[in-house]
Formats: sequence, C-alpha cells, structure tokens
Amino acid sequence: METATLITVVLVIVLALFFDFTNGFHDTANAMATPIATGALKPKTAVLLAAALNLVGAFLSTEVAKTISGGIIYEDQISESVFPAVILAGLIGAITWNMLTWLLGLPSSSSHALFGGLIGATIVGVGFSAVNFGVVMSKVILPALIAPVTAGIIAFTVTKLAYVLTRRYDSKPDGRDGFRVGQIFTSSLVALAHGTNDAQKTMGIITLLLITVGLQDHPEPEFWVIFACAFTIALGTYMGGWRIIRTLGKGLTEVKPAQGFAAESSTASTILASSALGFALSTTQVASGSVIGSGLGRRGSQVRWRTAGRIMVGWILTLPAAGGVGALAALVVTWLGFWGIVIDSALAAAVILAIFVRSRRNEVTASNAMSEVAESGRAVKVKRNPPPTRRQRAIAREEARREAAAAAAAKRAAKADKAAKAGKGAPAGGPAATGVTEKPTKQSPSRSTDGGAR
Repeated sequence: METATLITVVLVIVLALFFDFTNGFHDTANAMATPIATGALKPKTAVLLAAALNLVGAFLSTEVAKTISGGIIYEDQISESVFPAVILAGLIGAITWNMLTWLLGLPSSSSHALFGGLIGATIVGVGFSAVNFGVVMSKVILPALIAPVTAGIIAFTVTKLAYVLTRRYDSKPDGRDGFRVGQIFTSSLVALAHGTNDAQKTMGIITLLLITVGLQDHPEPEFWVIFACAFTIALGTYMGGWRIIRTLGKGLTEVKPAQGFAAESSTASTILASSALGFALSTTQVASGSVIGSGLGRRGSQVRWRTAGRIMVGWILTLPAAGGVGALAALVVTWLGFWGIVIDSALAAAVILAIFVRSRRNEVTASNAMSEVAESGRAVKVKRNPPPTRRQRAIAREEARREAAAAAAAKRAAKADKAAKAGKGAPAGGPAATGVTEKPTKQSPSRSTDGGAR
C-alpha cells in the first residue's frame, strides 16, 4: 500500500470516528429530552445512562453495518486509490451538516447526513453507476418515509390505551405521575436501540474502507472497529448535545408523562425492529413521529403542524445539503489529488474549530439547557384547560342530578316548615280559628240630654 493511500485511510478512520462522536451528542435528545423535561431523570444522570446503553447496544447487532458496507455503493467498481478519498469527502459533508445543525440546536438526521455526503462524493468522484440506488431506495428512503408514520401510529395507540386504562385518575391532575418511573425504562430502551442502529453506520463506513483497500475480505466489522465506534458514540452521548436537548426538551415540557412513556416505547420498538432487518433509520425522524402520534392520542392536546412542517423541511434538506458539501470536497480531490485530500482535511478541521468557538459565545450546558423555552422545537402543545373526558362528563351529570334533587327536597322542607310556623302563631277560638269576622256597627248621631240635636 502506498504511503498516500495509507495516510488517507488513517484520516478517513479519524473522521469516521469523529462523525460517530457528533452522532452521539446530536441524537442524545431523542432518548433523553422528554424524561429530563418531565423530571423523570436528572440531566447528567440521563446522559450517563444513555451513554452506557449506547455502548452496550453497539455490540448487539451488525446488520445495519452490513447494509452500508455491502449495499449502498458498488465498491468493486471503485479503485483502491480513489475510494478512500471519496469516503473522506462524504464524511466531511456529513460532519459539516451535523456541526451546523448542532450549533443551531436543530434536531436533524445524522444518518441522512452520512448517506447524503457519501452519495454526493461518490457521484462526483466516480459516477452515478457506482451508487446502488435500488438499495438506497429500499433500505434508506422508504424506511425514512414509513418509519415515522409507523412510530406515530404505535404511539397514538399506546397513548389511547394508557389513558383508557387509567381513567380513574381523570379527576386528579397528577394522578398519572407514575408514568415518570416508566419513562426511565422506555428512555433507556431508546438509548439501547440507538446504539444498535446508529453506531452500526460508522462501523459500516470503516468496514467498507477496509474492504476497498484490501485490508479486509468479509462484510462483518472487525472487533476493534465495533469497540472503537461503540466507545466513541458513547462518549459523544455523554457530552450531551445540550443545545438540541433544550430545543426538544423545552418544547415537550407540556407533554404529560403518559405521552412521553408512549412515545419512547414506540421509538424503541421501531428502531429495534429496523435494526434486526438491516434498515438504516433516522432515530430523529422516528422520535419526532412518535411525539406527534402521542400528542394526537391524548384528548385536549394540539399538534402544532407549522412547527412539524419546519422539522420535515429540515429532514428533506439534510440529504442534498450534506451531499452538496460531500460533492464539493470530492471535486477538490478530483482536481488536486493527494493535496486535495490534505486541503479538505484542513478545511474540515477549520470549520469544526470555528463552529466550536462560535458555540462558546452562548454556551448551553446541563445547568442552563432547560432554563429557557425554545419555541422552535415545540411540536405538541397541550391546552391549559382541556375539554372534559367522557368519564368526567358522566360524573358531572350525576353530581348535577344529586344537587338538583337535594335542592328540591330542601325547598319542600322549607315550605312545610313555614306552614307549620304560621299555624302555631294564631289564638285558639279566635277569628283565625272560627273563620268569622265581626263587622263594625254604624253609630247614630249623638243627642243632648234635653233631646235636641247638636
């Protein structure tokens, strides 16, 4: 292997692991924003738990890694000297988009950023024929369209079921706080699922690189690749990604614990099922679909479709935006060869450093992440005075009937008491008793003693 190729391989592995790191802090909010907002978990405890479970989840499955390393790109059509540079350019596109959306606190898809950057760089560096668009459509695009809808339907159903089973708590504002305990389990399951899906993508990229340069002859990731990717995504998760947690968490503060429980259950089940089938899902899209479904499932909640629409526009822009940056980076390599790789790497480092320095001006940490309301992330808003449920209306009708009956009885008793008092107050044998009244007699004019009239 030539020295230039070896240097490129090392740079690609470093960039791939850094992308894995950004993926970790970018997607922490998907699992932990809701339990932090509802008070189920303290912020630092939540990210530590998510990091540990991401680490474990990365060892549970490699199906997604196989999809990336043996499906999206025809690596056998790309020469050993060209392909490492193409992967490097694709990673630069994905990292740039991840860092920019992190700075803005926007929940975007790290998965689609990776796929977009890789596809754009491959098209420019090699050609359209090197991309397996059939696999891209079946295992990337279609799951991205179907999975959020599926997760939303599951969350809607689970939310409805949760409120039906706990109707006796309808008259108690905090009667369903027990779901906060359940959120600890469901959010942990989402973190575990995130490790089984997102960590695999970086494993697949590194494995694809090793296969292309002849250092590996099978599609399964090596153990050192699995360990490095698992540790890196766990470290990124522990860093928190507090900007995105603030956007999602403060936007979800009015979502009730039962809804959070339902949304997290739906997110975890969808991601785990897709990981087993080898679908490279966007956990951000699945989590957002689950939140909207849980909002629709609770009476009195209102989905803010304008905000949801803006989030969807961001999803649509992720693939082409990352692909455009990846294509530009690949174009520099095509023009300048090895020096193009050096220039791309230097520019990527400068962009990362500049974004990090800019973020320090208004730093967001665990201590202030939840102190301000981030309106841009409020996808579901619960009315302050929601309409009564069927059970509440039935209880109100019964209480009104009882109050009316009591009022009528009190009125009858008052009448009877008044009549009794009136009877006791009249003299016995008097006019009131005989019913006869005496008429006054008319007196004749008085006369004097001598018989004359006065």
